[in-house]
Amino acid sequence: MGLDIRIPLGLIFLLIGGLMSVYGLITRHSAAVYEKSMGINLNLTWGLLMFLFGAIMYFVGRRQKWQDDPVDPRPWEKPTGPRH
Repeated sequence: MGLDIRIPLGLIFLLIGGLMSVYGLITRHSAAVYEKSMGINLNLTWGLLMFLFGAIMYFVGRRQKWQDDPVDPRPWEKPTGPRH
């Protein structure tokens, strides 16, 4: 069993992206907050991108892992013919 960094990394990006998106939604009509970024809501944009990246990393990390297991081998390594 190895360390899969995609799961905690995905959770971190999900959390930070979610927080940024919520902050961007709350402050979307505040011109003073987005004056430095030429009126573009970067919190919402990058928050959604980070949330999407985190979701992809998390779900890829949680997918079924194929291991070298003699009891339950990979589908393409299973014997297909009758056993003798």
